Amino acid sequence: MEYDVAVIGGGPAGMSAAAGALTAGAKRVLLVERDVALGGILNQCTHSGFGMRNFGQELTGVEYAERLREHLGAWAANPKTPAASDIDIMTGTTVLKITNARELILSGQTLQKVTARAIVLATGCRERPIGSLPVVGTRPSGIFTAGAAQRMLNIGGYDLGRRAVILGSGDVGMIVARELKKRGCEVAAVIEQNEVCGGLERNRRKCLDEFNIPLKYNSTVTEIHGATRISGVTVQNLVTGDSEDVTCDTLIVSVGLIPERELLDSLATDAGVVPSFMFACGNAHFAHDFVDDVSDESKRVGRLAADFALR
Repeated sequence: MEYDVAVIGGGPAGMSAAAGALTAGAKRVLLVERDVALGGILNQCTHSGFGMRNFGQELTGVEYAERLREHLGAWAANPKTPAASDIDIMTGTTVLKITNARELILSGQTLQKVTARAIVLATGCRERPIGSLPVVGTRPSGIFTAGAAQRMLNIGGYDLGRRAVILGSGDVGMIVARELKKRGCEVAAVIEQNEVCGGLERNRRKCLDEFNIPLKYNSTVTEIHGATRISGVTVQNLVTGDSEDVTCDTLIVSVGLIPERELLDSLATDAGVVPSFMFACGNAHFAHDFVDDVSDESKRVGRLAADFALR
């Protein structure tokens, strides 16, 4: 099977890139998503704050994802846009490899190979785990990245613990802190190594100030305590050097994002040059603060990919 444009990743970037490619005249578009449904990280974002610019109203992440899915569906159903009938959406499918011959090796219900004239990487980011930090001590249960905690809370409905410490004041970390507090979990503190908050000011106000969650600046976690389950952490002030032990049964880590671009490793030359048929958008390009920016950028990239494919 040959496509004009193949988009890898079905989150807001991937759906927007696919829509952009269709509007630019691509006749056959493939959208591949490894999860069971389109939406990406938005599917676990039950909080509001999305879509004011693109949809003119404040939506939850779940609602924003549904708008994007509806947009793709409406495009495919519109008889005035016959090209849209040629969009193939594969969920539950992982791209294992991209070759220099523009082939994509896909693993879903079966193993298959397709080709595309242009390929868009919309794979988002992954979180930095606690193992990437110079933190000594044990590695017991009760330690989660912020995104994993958000998914467990909002999709799985799990109770993560009774007393939590949040390492890193990124947006997702602060949002998880609020969700934990709303569900009856005491949040001992949000720990930030810098002298300013790592996330948006509006999230600091809505998530921390309004819920009386303390934010400790110029500090970090230096040690983890506990055997089977985490029982506490040591927090050190990076300016004064003073340390204190904080009791907790849950540690949420929100210390940065890494763009998921490993699929490019088999393509880049020794000089690090990526083939011209490859495009990247959304958080696979760089971590964005606002999903509206992701959508706008990805639509442009989708159009550029279609223009390249149709030359």
